[in-house]
Amino acid sequence: MKAVIAGDYGPPETYTVADIPAPRPGPGQFQVRIAAASINPADVQLPSGAFREAFPLAFPHVPGNDFAGTVTEIGSGVDGFRVGDEVFGHAVPRALRTMAGSARPSLGTGSLAEYAVFEADTPFIAHRPPELSIDDAAALPTVGLTARALMATAAVRPGETALVVGATGGVGTALLPLLAATANVTATATPADADLVRGLGAAETIGYDPAGYPSGVDVAFNLALPGDRLTELAAAVRPGGRLVTITYPITEPEWLGRNDIDLHFVLDMDGRLGGMSEVADAAARGELTATIGRRYRLDEGPQAIVDFARRHTSGKLVVHI
Repeated sequence: MKAVIAGDYGPPETYTVADIPAPRPGPGQFQVRIAAASINPADVQLPSGAFREAFPLAFPHVPGNDFAGTVTEIGSGVDGFRVGDEVFGHAVPRALRTMAGSARPSLGTGSLAEYAVFEADTPFIAHRPPELSIDDAAALPTVGLTARALMATAAVRPGETALVVGATGGVGTALLPLLAATANVTATATPADADLVRGLGAAETIGYDPAGYPSGVDVAFNLALPGDRLTELAAAVRPGGRLVTITYPITEPEWLGRNDIDLHFVLDMDGRLGGMSEVADAAARGELTATIGRRYRLDEGPQAIVDFARRHTSGKLVVHI
């Protein structure tokens, strides 16, 4: 099969498309013919070597967590899926097994390939509803899960004010419509992205300079800034408000320069705040949508990851397999 591969540790410019053996499912697993996949930070970070001591990779490494496709082979002991089922979801590389959840981890062989193998007993893979296109299904898994988890954690009340930093990325563009249904939202964006962000529900857009942050917001969402650089964002939150973040390093309360706001780091690897079935239901109802910034062919897969790493992009980058 053809797949995007990293042949060794290095930057995404070194990735290639190669012919490698197709993975076969073992007990409790199934194989999927991938129709589309989307790009996530791990596709850059893991092969970079930054985490090689904690999570060593085997090479060639096939990147790709999010996918949509068709079940083509079933391993023994699999219930709930059959050959021919249309599925979508999220699975992390097997190198991340130790942080992939304690109960039913979602592990895969890499979705930027014609075929991939996944664990069947996980909350992070579901049947694709007919209302959800293949491209949207490939774009939604990680960002849909994260957006729903952010909303559940922040517990935003009607009429509250919210500030979103990193609103134009995959998570931000999925979060904005959910958030705007309840709160008055200010979001960061470049002038070129301002119309996109307002179209997704932001009442106001501002630049990235912290000097322009509003003051006294009820809740601030950090989707982009490093976790150890949130002092200025924390200063925008009212006393008793909430700061919700998803980035690393995991923010320590003492880094914020104040102790009168609630700090939440969101990473739900066990599906406690909802799994892919809930993403599917919300998408089918039209509540959860994907914003796709650009589409690529499989032979352009390495370039998609380079663009994700090096360019300012909006929404999700989807690769057609």
